[in-house]
Amino acid sequence: MGKYGKWIGGGLGWAFGGPIGGILGFVFGAMYDKMQGNKYEERQTGRGDFSASLLILTAAVIKADNKILKSELDFVKRFFVQQFGAEAAKEQILLLKEILKQEIPLQEVALQIKTYMDYQSRLQLMHYLWGISGADGNFHPNEINTIEIIGTNLGISQSDFNSIKAMFVKDVDSAYKILEITPNATVEEIKKAYRKMALKYHPDRVIHLGEEFQKAAKEKFQKVGAAYEAIKKKKGFN
Repeated sequence: MGKYGKWIGGGLGWAFGGPIGGILGFVFGAMYDKMQGNKYEERQTGRGDFSASLLILTAAVIKADNKILKSELDFVKRFFVQQFGAEAAKEQILLLKEILKQEIPLQEVALQIKTYMDYQSRLQLMHYLWGISGADGNFHPNEINTIEIIGTNLGISQSDFNSIKAMFVKDVDSAYKILEITPNATVEEIKKAYRKMALKYHPDRVIHLGEEFQKAAKEKFQKVGAAYEAIKKKKGFN
């Protein structure tokens, strides 16, 4: 299993302890045994930590409706190919299929991630999970519930959770929810909200995760811009 650890590396540390370490232990075997004795210290999230969390939470959402759909696996594969390249994506999908066989203590895993992962990285995880849920064109209630449990235990604020959800689950007020305002907001409040959200979701906020995750962050950033443009058009201001 050694070769499967190469792409997930890049400073993998705390993710090999706690419930996440237990899950990865079944997948990495001897690699986990070797690293279990390490001292896990709080530090800024590394690429490997984010990737390990990504795989386990991916499995939790995919399994939520008791079906493993090809559309969801294809979404994950496309994401991995885009972010890491075709060869690495093959290894990641193999790892994911093994993780899907494991029981996932969802709350414990999310709490471990919250303890060690910075907030911006956690927001990026939430954005990605909503993408998986909607990959088949339908947001299954069990998947929504799973993502809500993850969000709560990751410490995601309700306003941020609703904002990211609105980027995927559309209704007449989605643009306002993305900017965390109401339809009654003034023009100045709308502009202020946009500046705040643009800063919060700027790709540079996850630069520590590497260039590949900055590319993914741009999608969220662009949705904030699209919401702002939609509101400007509806309200008739520049």
